[in-house]
Amino acid sequence: MKNKRYDKGFTLVELLVAMVVASIVFTAVATLAYALGKANDSTGDTSRKQAQLRYATLRISELIRNCKFVAKTGVNDTAIWASDDNGNKKININELVYIDAGTNRDHIQLYKCNNSSNPEVALSNIDSVGTSWWLEYYNSESYTAIIPQCSNVQISCDAAGPMTKFVSISFDIVENGVVRQYETNAAVRGWAGHLLNTTCNAIVSDDD
Repeated sequence: MKNKRYDKGFTLVELLVAMVVASIVFTAVATLAYALGKANDSTGDTSRKQAQLRYATLRISELIRNCKFVAKTGVNDTAIWASDDNGNKKININELVYIDAGTNRDHIQLYKCNNSSNPEVALSNIDSVGTSWWLEYYNSESYTAIIPQCSNVQISCDAAGPMTKFVSISFDIVENGVVRQYETNAAVRGWAGHLLNTTCNAIVSDDD
C-alpha cells in the first residue's frame, strides 16, 4: 500500500529549481533597490547643490547691485564697498566685503575684516586679500562660505575698480560625475561715482 504522507512533498529537483528562481528574484530586487537608492542619493545631492547655487548667485548679485562701488578688482578676489553704513561718505573697514576665490580659485566666499573702531580706509590703499594690506586695520575677520567646493573660479569686470559697472563670476561644479559650468552676472545699480575725485583714485568730501 502506497504511503500518502509524501504525496504532497517536493522533490530535491523541485527544491533546487525553487531556490534558483528565488535567488534570481531576490538578486533582481536587491539590484533595483540599490539603483533606486543611488538615484535618490544623486537626486538629493543635485538638489542640494542647486539650492546652494540659487542662494549663492542671489547673495552675490544683491551684494554687487546694491554696493556703492567695486573698490578693487583682482584675479582671485574683488573688494566691494558694500554700503555707507555710517553715512560719512567715506569707506570704513567694516563696510568692505571681498568676494574671494582663494589662490587656487576653488571656492567662493565672502570675507570681511572687522574693527570695533571702524576706521576710514583710503581707496588707494585697498588691495587684494593676499597682500595682507588690511593688517593695520585688523581686529577680527569673518568668512562666509558661499560655494565651498568648486573649481576654475573666474572673476571678470568690465573695468577696473572703482569704475566697474558690471561683474561676472563663473565657476565649475561636479554634478553626478559631470563637470558643469555656472555663471552669475550683476550690474552696479547705485554707483557712487560722485564721491570720487577727478582721477577716480580717491574719495573726496563735500568740502574738497
